[in-house]
Amino acid sequence: MSDQHGDAAANDESAVLGENLQKLGAQWQRLFQAYMAQLGDAERLPFDPAIVGNAFLRLSSQMLADPQRLAEAQMTLWRQYAEFWQNAATGHAAGDAQAPTAAPDKGDRRFKDPGWNENQVFDLLKQSYLITSRWLQKTVAEVEGLDDDTRRKVDFYTRQFVDAMSPSNFFHTNPEVIRTTLETHGENLVHGLENLIKDLEGGKGISQTDFDAYEVGRNVATTPGKVVFQNRLFQLIQYAPATPDVFALPLLICPPWINKYYILDLKPENSFVAWAVAQGFTVFMISWVNPDASYASTAFEDYMNDGLLAAIGAALQATDQSKINVVGYCVGGTLLATTLAYLATKGDSRVNAATFLTALVDFEDAGELRVFIDEEQLKLLDEQMGETGVLDGRRMASAFNMMRANDLIWSFVVNNYLLGKDPIPFDLLFWNADGTNMPHAMHTFYLRNMYLRNLLSKPGGIEIAGVPIDLGKIDLPTYVLATKEDHIAPWRSCYLLPQLIEGDKRFVLAQSGHVAGVVSAPGKTKYGHWTNDALPENAEAWLAGARENAGSWWPDWAAWLESHAGDKVAARQPGAGAMEAIEDAPGAYVKKAIA
Repeated sequence: MSDQHGDAAANDESAVLGENLQKLGAQWQRLFQAYMAQLGDAERLPFDPAIVGNAFLRLSSQMLADPQRLAEAQMTLWRQYAEFWQNAATGHAAGDAQAPTAAPDKGDRRFKDPGWNENQVFDLLKQSYLITSRWLQKTVAEVEGLDDDTRRKVDFYTRQFVDAMSPSNFFHTNPEVIRTTLETHGENLVHGLENLIKDLEGGKGISQTDFDAYEVGRNVATTPGKVVFQNRLFQLIQYAPATPDVFALPLLICPPWINKYYILDLKPENSFVAWAVAQGFTVFMISWVNPDASYASTAFEDYMNDGLLAAIGAALQATDQSKINVVGYCVGGTLLATTLAYLATKGDSRVNAATFLTALVDFEDAGELRVFIDEEQLKLLDEQMGETGVLDGRRMASAFNMMRANDLIWSFVVNNYLLGKDPIPFDLLFWNADGTNMPHAMHTFYLRNMYLRNLLSKPGGIEIAGVPIDLGKIDLPTYVLATKEDHIAPWRSCYLLPQLIEGDKRFVLAQSGHVAGVVSAPGKTKYGHWTNDALPENAEAWLAGARENAGSWWPDWAAWLESHAGDKVAARQPGAGAMEAIEDAPGAYVKKAIA
């Protein structure tokens, strides 16, 4: 009887597996059609394959020009494999687990499943991959005779190749995927293929979160306030007070326009805006427009004149004040520095104190984005933007994702398509996918004059609205925040900002990266920060003398800003002053998606 039950159960499982295989076959046609629809959409690629190919041709030429070094590199790999197989054979013969020849780096989540260690086949596969990938990256990095642009490309794209070829990314070489397939009779593959088709048909790339879980104005960007000013470039939000009295000087936040502002106003528990309001500041936020082709000629100086300067004027009018404090985040900080230098030349002292969050003004070491920026690539990009009027924001998003491919690309390939799981709700990743376009004129000027030529850091290097920009003329209290693992604005480059300007300056270094290190709410984060009242010329000297502090940097900033925010006055209601309310926050501009 038990055999009959066993046979019946086996037959049922085979039937389920067969049905799932039939479903897979039926889905392949949809997959092919969705994939073909995506071909030719080259404006979303953050790189040109031909340019990358030429870089590797130059790499090959240099490697072949030194055959002895190439042979030595090959011998190094053979020696590492000999040690690897010897350790593996010794451990297998003795029946004991040997210390691995190659172990994943701390924080490498690709091999966290127990199967990578418990099963000898997968353990050997993992170690073999780690040995080969590390050897390949080291060999490429040590090739001599390459110019800086080529070296950046081959290093970066070698890492992309290495990450893509990880055994964790493939069905037959991932123990967790194989185990899940057996346990679910292939249901994970059916659901995973459905997820892949859905993403391809949706045209938004790999789903990193449950997009239906969030809505701007409903559960992100929810701090109460009113839009009190707008023009074609931005809406200005004034947030409702949370205290009976507030500091006299208003606080204006200038976020980057390469993303939407609500990274600083996610959920209430991690909203920088809500927290700043709760400290007694009257907070204003610039919500930039998401430009279309009609903005093609909008220039960098328009973002200053019709953007930041217009917002300063409106916030001062709304609060009946003559001075204001301003925060600039990322490229918003680059714009703030440019504007402060412009105002200094004009003799305009309306800005009382400035805060810079992960902002570059010296682009000599501009992080990994530099791999996409050289004369050859900018010429091609300029031609493409000349046709469309804007840089498609999805192209920028792809570049950012490639910088952390294992976390932002391959982990979701495995989760969504191989394991067949739905992505979990995550507010930060929802924001990350809610992209913005860049106007042709502005973006060309920004990339060529700042990233490529590094002219902003040079006195008179660029001219804005007829005024030569000299950062050395900036003389006011400044707070500069950098983040230690920032791959977009390296902290040592951010440290150059206080070296270029005058005034009372404070530099703080937070743990984590460009986003998580900034959005680091008190009591809600594991990240700490470093402080040092001294400002030696060398960044490493600053860090060597710094004190490590537990928790968020926000209270340190608030204490600094309070000393520059004036006396307390009665709380101001948005729209009750000289600027009438136009609509409720978050306003209409932030809700515009890329077409």
